[in-house]
Amino acid sequence: MRESNDYHTKRQQFYRNIDGFWADLYGEEYALYDIKLLKEEEVTRIRQISERIGTIFFKSASLLRNVPDETLLEMGFPKETISFLRLKTIPAESVISRLDLIPFGDSYKCIEINADTPTFIKELFSINGLVCNEFDVANPNEGMEVLLRKAVRHSINESIAHPSPHIVFTAHEDNIEDRETVLFLQRGVPSKFTPLHQLQIQRGVGLFDEEGMKIDVLYRQTFPIESLITDEDDEGNPIGRWLLELVEEGKLMIINPPSAFLLQNKVVQAIIWGLHEEYHPFYTDEEHEWIEEYFLPTYLEPDPLLEKGVPFVKKPSFGREGDTVEIFNGDGQLVHQDAQKSYSEFLPVYQQFIEHPTVTFQSEKGVQQGQLLLGSFLLNGKSSAIGYRVGGTITNNLSYYLPVGLLKGGG
Repeated sequence: MRESNDYHTKRQQFYRNIDGFWADLYGEEYALYDIKLLKEEEVTRIRQISERIGTIFFKSASLLRNVPDETLLEMGFPKETISFLRLKTIPAESVISRLDLIPFGDSYKCIEINADTPTFIKELFSINGLVCNEFDVANPNEGMEVLLRKAVRHSINESIAHPSPHIVFTAHEDNIEDRETVLFLQRGVPSKFTPLHQLQIQRGVGLFDEEGMKIDVLYRQTFPIESLITDEDDEGNPIGRWLLELVEEGKLMIINPPSAFLLQNKVVQAIIWGLHEEYHPFYTDEEHEWIEEYFLPTYLEPDPLLEKGVPFVKKPSFGREGDTVEIFNGDGQLVHQDAQKSYSEFLPVYQQFIEHPTVTFQSEKGVQQGQLLLGSFLLNGKSSAIGYRVGGTITNNLSYYLPVGLLKGGG
């Protein structure tokens, strides 16, 4: 019991001194006062693997932008987004994206890319370094916050030729994680923060802040397009669709760009795997090797996985935090499901299930065991900050944040 009390005291003392951070969420512990150590050579390998996976995804976006409308509709994209999806507004397909990786043998498997609205940013780019200092270990994410800020500024500069654009960062003001993530990203950018509910839109004219100033660039790190298109004002006007129209008409730039939403759809992984299975020349021989090594068999129906008798995951094409995810055994029997069903209207994909490694960690509830998921960020396609979530079989919004440090003595 003393150990648990000691942990509680040290954790409280450490995290309470950090401004604008949500060490607890939903009344539960979120950020652990613990650290998982990795060898430097392992970090180097993760970065190389992450860039290879990113290369496959981003190359695939160029293909998908040119498929017929029917194909995009069959992929589950809302019809209101089709012309929006074809836009290429900046060179990068996604400014900030996060890969979710599971350690597998001596390699990693990618279970998905969060290309449009990834969270877990402040934790890995900022808080992780503070935890490493506390535990007196080197930070594998050292210097990454500087690169993050450069990437944000660079994306804004590429978006607009205007000499002094009006840049607004936005988020749901009442969600601490969303708000503080966006405020963290905004630092160092000549801009303002306007909560989502205070934005004002005039169809065909522009988007305006709460003071009536026309916005040139909207940075909406935590507001997904699939939620945006259902947005209506009090009078029933489809203001979300009006906003997409402004982007299509060149009257507003948004970041992440439209191509990030194209890649957010998990059906993209089924297309990548399908092209790989037929050894399609769209990918080089080396890229086919990467797909085989780092991607998981993913389909639009469960039959190919049932035929092989392998366990599989059913997940919505658009979805977050494990919501609406179901796990089946090799006989096709449901063995585990998330209690939340918010994304059940979206087209599902079926992906081979692999076990997460188990790790032991300290927490307010004492020593626990949990399943490990590695988040690996890409900034304009280049590998960046990494870090862990640890939780149950399905990683959801109640999973812990487990900081990562470098093992002393290098390799």
